[in-house]
Amino acid sequence: MRCTLFLALLVLPSCAAVESALFAPVDAGDTEAVRFTVPAGATANSMGGALASAGLISSADRWRLFLKLSGEGGCLKAGDFELNRAMALPEIMDTLCGVPLADDVPFTVVEGWRIRDIDAALAAQGLIDAGQYITLAERFEGLDLPFQPSGPTLEGYLYPDTYQISPSGFEVDEFIERQVGTFWERFGEGHSGGHGDYTLHDVVVVASMLEREEPTPAHRPTTAGIIYKRLDGGWALGIDATSHYTLEEWNNRSAFIRQLKDPDDVYNTRLRQGLPPTAIGNPGIESLEAAVAPVETEWWYYLHDSNGQVHWARNGREHERNRERFGVY
Repeated sequence: MRCTLFLALLVLPSCAAVESALFAPVDAGDTEAVRFTVPAGATANSMGGALASAGLISSADRWRLFLKLSGEGGCLKAGDFELNRAMALPEIMDTLCGVPLADDVPFTVVEGWRIRDIDAALAAQGLIDAGQYITLAERFEGLDLPFQPSGPTLEGYLYPDTYQISPSGFEVDEFIERQVGTFWERFGEGHSGGHGDYTLHDVVVVASMLEREEPTPAHRPTTAGIIYKRLDGGWALGIDATSHYTLEEWNNRSAFIRQLKDPDDVYNTRLRQGLPPTAIGNPGIESLEAAVAPVETEWWYYLHDSNGQVHWARNGREHERNRERFGVY
């Protein structure tokens, strides 16, 4: 600190003593942490009132005098900082010029969630306006992606994981780029050629069906084998989960029954051959790995009983017996 003419005129033992008294903490014994926010665009001079209101300094006037005498304040950072009443004014200033506290919080994208489900979860936390995520993920124009997905939307490429995000600085385009980047890093880059005659996009679509169809990861490679065998044989896949995809509520039973009867629904794999145009959700790594490494078996059919246990069948006759035995229709 520099001793100015103003201080020299005061009848006090020394300049150092003046500074020590002027810049002293409010309460040297109170070290309880106080979270203090510096808004974007704020100046050091403008923060005196807020610091005084938080009880961190004795007055805004003293803070302004400190800034004038010390010549400090130009390094102020926006963000959250941890202060306490035991801090002298120079220590407060040093903290506010340092690295802000991270405000990251975890946000989990659940395996199998659709674009609309992720959008709803982000909106529920106040991170976006409803529909904002959907718009970008369905068009993905102007995004910086590590590769160009061949599907019409980013459905299936929005890797499900727990991400650390900043509520105060959340940008939906950056979040989508992180998700697709994570997909590419953990799976896509190593399997960009797809599987056999099937492209990476085909694999992603198959993986999304496995995520919804088979609750036990160990059984997914076998189910994948059945799916590919049906595709190769020109069969309709008959996977009911695909007819849930466009429903606003996945488990809306009456709407689902209507979808099963709609020949114009491009996601109806009972009435249409081949894969649907997009994934039906965003699969996790176990489903993705199963889709790229299917197991060939004698099975052509499968169903799950009320406990979620899978039952395989070699032909329609065995499959019907399983239906009757386990009451699945």
